[in-house]
Amino acid sequence: MGHAHDYARQIMHRGRVPMEPVDFVPDWSDRPRKAKYYPGAETLPLPEAPPEGSADGAFTLPLLAGMVRDSYGLTGRRLAVQANTDLAALPHYTHANWSRGTASGGGLYPVTVYWAAGADGPLTPGLYHYAPHRHALRRLLAGDVTGDVRAALGDGVPPAAQYLVLGVKYWQNAFKYNSFSFHAVSMDVGALLQTWRLWAGQYGLRLAPVLWFDEEPLAGLLGEASRDEGVFAVVPLEWAGASAPEAGGSEADGPGADGPEADGPGAGGSEADGPGAGGSEAGGSEADGPGAGGSGASAPKAGGPARAGGGAPTVRRRDAERSRRVLEFEALHRVHAATLGRAADRPAPGALDAAAAGPPRGGDPLPLPAPARPALGVGAALRARRSSFGRFDASRPVAAEQLAAVLDDCATASLGSEAERPGGPALTALYVFVSHVEGIAPGTYAYDPAARALRLVVAGPPGGFLQRNYFLSNYNLEQAGAVIVPAVRTTAVLDAVGDRGYRLVNGTVGAVAQTFYTSAAALELGAGVALGFDNIAYQEWLGLTGTDEAPLLIMLLGHERPRPADFRHEIA
Repeated sequence: MGHAHDYARQIMHRGRVPMEPVDFVPDWSDRPRKAKYYPGAETLPLPEAPPEGSADGAFTLPLLAGMVRDSYGLTGRRLAVQANTDLAALPHYTHANWSRGTASGGGLYPVTVYWAAGADGPLTPGLYHYAPHRHALRRLLAGDVTGDVRAALGDGVPPAAQYLVLGVKYWQNAFKYNSFSFHAVSMDVGALLQTWRLWAGQYGLRLAPVLWFDEEPLAGLLGEASRDEGVFAVVPLEWAGASAPEAGGSEADGPGADGPEADGPGAGGSEADGPGAGGSEAGGSEADGPGAGGSGASAPKAGGPARAGGGAPTVRRRDAERSRRVLEFEALHRVHAATLGRAADRPAPGALDAAAAGPPRGGDPLPLPAPARPALGVGAALRARRSSFGRFDASRPVAAEQLAAVLDDCATASLGSEAERPGGPALTALYVFVSHVEGIAPGTYAYDPAARALRLVVAGPPGGFLQRNYFLSNYNLEQAGAVIVPAVRTTAVLDAVGDRGYRLVNGTVGAVAQTFYTSAAALELGAGVALGFDNIAYQEWLGLTGTDEAPLLIMLLGHERPRPADFRHEIA
């Protein structure tokens, strides 16, 4: 039994046994940026996305640009009267709420997107960083490194000419969530991957992320210490006009290939300070807003890409850390080390079948009506997505058809990774706390996806239980029409595929959460997702004590109050 089991147990019990450090208080005045910043790196603007449905079975630069913009790029500024703790700060530009298509725990957005561009692409081959606040690419290294990525993926993964690599800068989240950080960021990765899968689907494109690979060589390629930035996923891209790639190493050769290099940390611009800035689902920018510039970096050095150990290429540019003091959290580093990826540990097909969700619990099935048709497409739903933060209104019940549509979407959500067998059983079970849904008596139900039905687990209104076991003050859970809770047999997954499976579990839950947000927005319903609840109380309420089913998230669905006081300005 690996350390991931211990970490999972601590997460489940943290509502009753606080995780260390118990007395931790975030230093908001010294918070990091909401994106990595590479001073001096060449910046390349990205083109507009093509109209929906205009793809020809493969990615192009405009399609890639549209996908990253609608997922992690800043699309608008929002301001509203709501119940989250950051409300007083939001009118100030330095604390502005910049909306994005993908949800992120605490609005911190710690996932970094890199593009390993191969020889058949539209840009000079190299490694690029997506700068979300400028919707642009920054070249970190010149030369084709796709061979190094393919080598890290190992056998069993079809080669590609282009790859997206997802890293997580832990400090970007841990400054607020400390030891809990790994749990939150691994869900963030799943949310981003699911946004991409939903977005690509509208163009008839398929994405299959890879979760098992040799992680440390990829961290070395990025020029990062593995304990500071975990590499969570690699996404091969089928590229238009690309020839079949050959196996081999990097072509990132020669002095001068990368141009001047910026030293750091310590360089960089201003960022939003103060308590409350991290409670929204906003980003900042390098200087906390589009168009604002960062301060200068250290003096540049000439030279091309360095080579780790004289062989493998590595990025020499450094992210300019804004924080004066970066703290270490032993629990975070231990679970990172326990879940480090190795291609040789990739699960065999069908290994996860033993960890599949069990048959639905509860009484006789209560059939749901046919799912409601969405009012918005995927792209529009991602733009409309937001957290409702206390704006739910129980006077307008949710239609049963709307609940059926959201449950249907969430039940089919998955990462689509190489560890999951196509057509294999689902890892998640869904429980539904119904308070205000037309034609459905208040109570707690298990969702039966095969029958598209609810099965009663606990009769009676669940509002009192929900509010008693919620730690924050930004939602009145009883006002939501329904609260949906995904549960995963976490320990069974870890037993089946090893400690790396913790990232799969949380990535899957993150994918469910992003599907929930997108589905709710498409139906023009309010939505909210939260982690601040007593997991063990939910286990007890659902009759899961003594089982390995772990409730990991609560997802609130309902109508918002009419005539809201909102400000919304689109910037993309």
